[in-house]
Amino acid sequence: MRQMRVVLGWLAAGLAVVMLGQSLVVQAVMADEKPIFTDPASANEDYAVQGEYTVETSPLGPIGAQIIALGKGRFQGKFYIGGLPGKGWEREDDLIEGEGQRDGDVVKFESESGDGSAVLANGVISVYSGDGEKLFDMKKVERVSPTLGAKAPEGAIVLFDGTSADSFEKGELIDGKYLGATNCQSKEKFGDHKLHIEFRTPFMPEHRGQARGNSGVYVQGRYEVQVLDSFGLEGENNECGGIYSLGRPIVNMALPPLTWQTYDIEFTAAKMDDAGNRVNPRITVRHNGVLIHKNVELKQGTPGGLPMGDAPESLFLQNHGDPVVFRNIWVEKK
Repeated sequence: MRQMRVVLGWLAAGLAVVMLGQSLVVQAVMADEKPIFTDPASANEDYAVQGEYTVETSPLGPIGAQIIALGKGRFQGKFYIGGLPGKGWEREDDLIEGEGQRDGDVVKFESESGDGSAVLANGVISVYSGDGEKLFDMKKVERVSPTLGAKAPEGAIVLFDGTSADSFEKGELIDGKYLGATNCQSKEKFGDHKLHIEFRTPFMPEHRGQARGNSGVYVQGRYEVQVLDSFGLEGENNECGGIYSLGRPIVNMALPPLTWQTYDIEFTAAKMDDAGNRVNPRITVRHNGVLIHKNVELKQGTPGGLPMGDAPESLFLQNHGDPVVFRNIWVEKK
């Protein structure tokens, strides 16, 4: 019991961070004098610290942590009792938060009672008791969507394979291999269908909320599944995986920015039944392989999209001013 109180006391106080090694060369575009990184190889030191950490055996059982970069050496830590979101932790489970600030190479936190402390070094968070005894380590992990790189099944329509943006009106190639978020729409229109799409948000550590890697995947140009750097956020309807303004995801499955992520979407279009009554569309969404919306009825369109309708429509990828990119986009008509 004492060890459990120690762990909880430390987690409530925050996290500790040690950055070792040489700094990476920073190459970034700027907006409002805040950095925007579009390439992991050129991101700053904070990028190497942020990410996900886990331990399977602790006084509290499995614990997952998400360390979110806030810019200028500041970090927020979220500690999920039960494991990482989508891998043990659910919304009703315990969540403890803390913040830290880099002081040179080290940011150290201790519980207010002096019962515990922690240090993160070389991809490991080490948690200590007040008398210096190590309680457990949390190791950094990099989760990969199980559908990343999924090949289009036979008969599917490949909208983007990295070679040409010709399947989209206003389509634009980025770095010669990605599709930009340019308010482009597919030339092909779809009714009932399955969609696979991969996306990457930029690293914008000093930006917040809707100004942090914002875009959107509009199914039929009408219903937006939000794209946003929502790593470590609450998981609301205006965050990554949310059906904008209509429904929040079951769990926030956003991975860190500059990580390739996936949406696998099953969509049943609106139609008229035999009695002449309108049947609303429905949508099922898997984010990075995890079910986040299950057969949700869409009773209205989402802001910025086309009005609701029965006719097939295009896939629309929103430009919200941030350098979000897409790849491996294909559609299987039902």
